[in-house]
Amino acid sequence: MTIELGLILPTSTPDPATPVLGDVRAAARRAEEAGVESVWSTDHLIASAPMLDSTVVLSTAAAVTERVKIGYGVMLLALRPVAWAAKQVSSLQYVSGDRVMLGVGTGNPAHGDVGWRAAGTSYADRGRRTDEALAVLPDLIAGRTARVGEDFEAAIAPGATVPPILVAGDGAKAVERAARFGDGWVSIALAVEDVPARIASLGELAARYDRARPGVTIVAPQLDTDLTKAAAQVAAYAEAGVERLILAPTGSEWERDYAWAAELQAEVTRG
Repeated sequence: MTIELGLILPTSTPDPATPVLGDVRAAARRAEEAGVESVWSTDHLIASAPMLDSTVVLSTAAAVTERVKIGYGVMLLALRPVAWAAKQVSSLQYVSGDRVMLGVGTGNPAHGDVGWRAAGTSYADRGRRTDEALAVLPDLIAGRTARVGEDFEAAIAPGATVPPILVAGDGAKAVERAARFGDGWVSIALAVEDVPARIASLGELAARYDRARPGVTIVAPQLDTDLTKAAAQVAAYAEAGVERLILAPTGSEWERDYAWAAELQAEVTRG
């Protein structure tokens, strides 16, 4: 089984002591040159470290590249009115030439609820609001009429091709959300030995909704620094059924990480 590699753009880091706010344009070009499948932007209004707006970041990446896919990794859908989210996604899909991958999540609790309070929306209800938004989001992106309130329907012109929707989260509710609404499921650092059981669970849940099993994307744990060993780790994920690994920043030196990713992509391609 083949596996794709993605890179998180240098717009944030889990470590507030070493924020990664790099040159998005240079990083996107470098990723495309490296031959990876996709670049990704994190998304929070207020986080535990500096973080740029995801739609602006991905628009910038799209403007300076031709091939590489651009992904929300992941959009906190419940922070936004769903009509606005659909407008942003459909517009980005249009201007990028249908290269969007729409990751959706409810937010890492490590960042707390301050962003949600700043947006004037409920942190406690974010799961329910995400489900409600996902139920209508594809129609809104496509420009079809959909309900956006209790007694209001709207169409978001001009509409665009609906991108793949990847639902993130390791909890039971998130996995079921992926099976119900997603084309894919995203996990952070899931160990390779745990992948088959999760794939089986996704398949069972998807069958309940009469849907195909979502594909699996993993934000990769720290890979071995030895290139041959790292390529073997990637191959093990592919063998387990993972379709995509996203490589996260290891620190503030994104150029070093991207150069290493280019070498890894070449090693994986050689097989």
